[in-house]
Amino acid sequence: MEKVTRNEFATAFPVFRNNDKPLVEQILASSSHQSFLKEKHFYHEGDRCPGIPFFLDGEVRVYKTGSSGREITLYEILPGETCILNAACILGSQQYPADAIALKEGTMLYLPEKVFQELMADHPEMRSFIFSLFSRRFHEIIELIEEVTFGKLDVRLEDYLIEKAENDQLETTHQVIANDLGTSREVVSRLLKDFERRGNIALSRNRVQLLDLIP
Repeated sequence: MEKVTRNEFATAFPVFRNNDKPLVEQILASSSHQSFLKEKHFYHEGDRCPGIPFFLDGEVRVYKTGSSGREITLYEILPGETCILNAACILGSQQYPADAIALKEGTMLYLPEKVFQELMADHPEMRSFIFSLFSRRFHEIIELIEEVTFGKLDVRLEDYLIEKAENDQLETTHQVIANDLGTSREVVSRLLKDFERRGNIALSRNRVQLLDLIP
């Protein structure tokens, strides 16, 4: 693929727009520009991390799978971000502790682990970027633990539908919702049917229409 320009990188990663020129130029010179398709599996649990992606566009889901086969979404990676578990694996010489899969096709800059370690050691701007992502994801995962442990699932499901819907519609499957909420498809289907009976939503194949869910 064609090389990414400094302006293109700054558009995707505005946090680096005003940072020192050598850092950005080293990222661009040392990384490979790659495309990926929807459902590309970036990592399986236990994989090593030979490099780290900086996502220019696309969307990636990071999740854990329990012994029962149930899944729970830890967080999603958007353009202008990288994966903090990936960074932690490289910095701590550990294996990847979850799974990561593309929800949308996109492109990325893939930086070798050795270069990433050097940039973390030599550039405060890189450390600031990674540590700010660590902080954000840490708070998200703490909130997830609180929701799973203490939250009522019907309330969490209602909040989820409101958050994910566009123009009062959400195109997804019951299994995807269950994975994101860390529960079973059967539980989600039962709750959605309850919502439909109350007139809150209308269900059709792979679609939820919001009727009377008020944020």
